[in-house]
Amino acid sequence: MRVVDGLSIIRDRLVANNAVPQTLASVDAYIRRAEGTDATAPSLTQLVRMLMRTQEAHKSSAVYNDLALLEEQMAASTAIAMAERAREESRPMPKDKKFYKAQREREKATEKKP
Repeated sequence: MRVVDGLSIIRDRLVANNAVPQTLASVDAYIRRAEGTDATAPSLTQLVRMLMRTQEAHKSSAVYNDLALLEEQMAASTAIAMAERAREESRPMPKDKKFYKAQREREKATEKKP
């Protein structure tokens, strides 16, 4: 994911969370810095963690709290998505006709051999 796109998404989520203007200004500054680059980040959560380690976050507890809330929301949604994916993967899938046909042929072949 491109950093500029990720930071824009983070900014939108911060606006939805009614973050303090100082937090939004900090994210805007990082968006402006990243605009001229092709930098990438592995995930939104990683970007939020990087923002939590900035000087602005260490200077102001309100900025840090806004980012920590966002990280918590992302972690919760990730956990829900992973649980849903695990539930889908563990759901038994019906076998196709080829499986049962091959199984009958194997049984017939073993009956004839003794």
